[in-house]
Amino acid sequence: MKHYDPKEIEKKWQKVWAQTKAFEPSRNFSQPKKYILSMLPYPSGEVHMGHVRNYAIGDALARYYRQMGYNVLHPMGFDAFGMPAENAAIKHKVHPKSWTYDNMLKMQEEFSALGFSFSKEREFATCDPHYTKIEQEFFLQMYQKGLIYQKKAWLNWCPNDKTVLANEQVVDGKCWRCDCVVEQKEMPQYYLKITQYAEELLEGLEVLKGHWPPQVLRMQENWIGKSIGMAFSFELTPQSVQLSGATGIEVFTTRIDTIFGVTFIALAPTHPIVKALLDQNVLNPASQQEILDIQNTNMRTRSLEKRGVGLPLEAIHPLTKELIPIYVANFVLEGYGSGALMGVPGCDPRDYDFAKLLNIPIKAIIANQEVPCIEGILQDCQEYSGLSTAQAKEKLSVLFEERKLGHLVINYRLQDWGISRQRYWGALIPMVHCPSCGLVCEKAQNLPILLPEDVRIDGEGNPLEKHPTFKDCLCPECGQEAVRECDTMDTFFQSSWYFLRYTTPKELWDKQAFDTPELAYWMAVDEYIGGIEHAILHLLYARFFTKALRDLGYLQINEPFSALTTQGMVLKSGAKMSKSKGNIVTPREILEKYGADIARLYIHFVAPPNKELEWNDKALEGAARFIKRFYEKSFLAKPSQECPTPQNLNDAEKQARQKIHVALQKCHAIFEKDQPHYPFNTLIATCMEALNALEKTTNTELWTEGYYILTHILEPIIPHVCSEIAKRLFERRNFKPLSVDSSALEQEQISMAVSVDGKRRAEIVVAKDLDNATLLQEARASVQKWLESKEIVKEIVVPQKLVNFVVK
Repeated sequence: MKHYDPKEIEKKWQKVWAQTKAFEPSRNFSQPKKYILSMLPYPSGEVHMGHVRNYAIGDALARYYRQMGYNVLHPMGFDAFGMPAENAAIKHKVHPKSWTYDNMLKMQEEFSALGFSFSKEREFATCDPHYTKIEQEFFLQMYQKGLIYQKKAWLNWCPNDKTVLANEQVVDGKCWRCDCVVEQKEMPQYYLKITQYAEELLEGLEVLKGHWPPQVLRMQENWIGKSIGMAFSFELTPQSVQLSGATGIEVFTTRIDTIFGVTFIALAPTHPIVKALLDQNVLNPASQQEILDIQNTNMRTRSLEKRGVGLPLEAIHPLTKELIPIYVANFVLEGYGSGALMGVPGCDPRDYDFAKLLNIPIKAIIANQEVPCIEGILQDCQEYSGLSTAQAKEKLSVLFEERKLGHLVINYRLQDWGISRQRYWGALIPMVHCPSCGLVCEKAQNLPILLPEDVRIDGEGNPLEKHPTFKDCLCPECGQEAVRECDTMDTFFQSSWYFLRYTTPKELWDKQAFDTPELAYWMAVDEYIGGIEHAILHLLYARFFTKALRDLGYLQINEPFSALTTQGMVLKSGAKMSKSKGNIVTPREILEKYGADIARLYIHFVAPPNKELEWNDKALEGAARFIKRFYEKSFLAKPSQECPTPQNLNDAEKQARQKIHVALQKCHAIFEKDQPHYPFNTLIATCMEALNALEKTTNTELWTEGYYILTHILEPIIPHVCSEIAKRLFERRNFKPLSVDSSALEQEQISMAVSVDGKRRAEIVVAKDLDNATLLQEARASVQKWLESKEIVKEIVVPQKLVNFVVK
């Protein structure tokens, strides 16, 4: 078939790959391995171009390393629990389970149609019972080790979805899924003690430098937010003790050198002292209402506009003994330090704004500087006046330690990870509430605890709370009547260990979490590919989970992802593709009109993976024209068992052969990451140049060598058409490591630019070893019209690059 028919070719090869199980990893652990992984999708039922771009990158790597003789694990699964399925159940009156599995089926079909080389035997959904069983096992072990605990706290509550949200899931004060304004609600919550690993998570970033994008490392470092400072207490006045029931207020500061500039103390809206004052009803109605309003504002948006309330309390300065007023401030975080801070408006812009708002005095303790000033020489600071802020910090730290006024501590911005969700479609938390025994772990032999399927989902709270029989159970400890936990887990819990589960063969899924030899062989992931929007949430949680499971004895590695590639967004008309903007292009449309290889070539050619991709229909047409030409010109080559080395070539043939081997050289450099960010667009351009050069020749042996190499290079990018050509010509014997012929790269002739006064005027092709006198003669002849009536005052030769004539 000499006419290119993408549908016929693609169906043929997809069938071959499925029948031969071409993409399944081997159990031969003596082979070198590559674990190539793309972030798993939510089963929405519709593959979008963002998916295609992500998976096309991973697929190119997986296919390349298979050619290179590696044992490749390239799996795919589905992050299948979560709110969208529940919302769809309400909207379409379907069960979340059937909606989820139907969508997975549709997406699997599209993945196959795009030619992605995923392992089918390692595929699973995070809502599968075998996955839930192991996840609940992890939960119980973490709880027993103290890595999970329950406490009452103020939480982000979405009144529309009726569920708790993590801080990271609140964007501009709104729910990241439904855009509803988030409220604050006090309720019990299960927490993962990620703060216990804060220092190790921070230190691990050093290992990842050079392998992860710098901006991702920076974002994680900032999120962990390590700070070293002094913790100490402000003693309360007797009247304040009587009102609040507290004797003092502990604060944390990294700037003890500014202690003499303190003019107020600010408490978080939910600080225990504030709660005590509200409970005792000692505040005036306006103050009380303002505090309640602040409490009900999400922490992420509290600090956008400064708000505060004065309290009828005063503290005593530890050094000057001055009385310090106390306020509630909306920008103070409950989880950082003690939930209280010393206000130094003369040295901190945030404190300065707050002081100006509430008419609080401002002390300028930095000499000869405008307020607020952060660093400088102290003034009006007793015997510390005249010292630099750095000197004062050192001396005051020693003073506070010696007088036992305070002590040095390390604090982290990172807070423990709340995982309780009050909705149905999620993995159940395997705990039981017993009136006698309290909070009790479910027995391991009873796992998995699965969701009842006979539920009515109407969007009004958690349907598990209203189920007639699910809640009622017997206590695993004493056997008395008890109540089952109805909260389900945050879906980030599932996506924090799925990459480990892929290493386990399917036949072991119901028996154990991991197969130790397979886990040791495959981990860590060699290349992880996904959007930069997951830089904090998913990647940080996955790193934590790996360390926690290591400490539980499941594995022995410290970091899950050796290398990370973050792909840019797919845009159309300058905006991210979305249904709401009406600028969606679906893979289904592209597959129907063009086929998978054209879609894949386009995705790789328009932009390098780390850059945004602006959709361009003309470029798509260009990709189609190239593949059609590439296929139809392949009939100029002849079948061959091995790659020929053509002899006695003329100049055009030598140039074409050089471009072919330059493309192979570039292929090795890009895939082996000698060039960062996998710039496949430059590789494709080089292959196009090689084909253009081939078309200027008629040497059959050269065409055969060209296709032997070019189909090898392009197979990871356009696998169907390359497999078709390579099968016909070479029985696909060329899908193996190929070496660059260095002699082909040696040029006998070179192109050199010729310029006059720095302006490029011509280009000459000359012998590589041409002497300077002859070279200058040819260069002058090529730009003669720009030299007429001019005197050449200088002749500059940059070897093998350019000749420049300076004239007057």
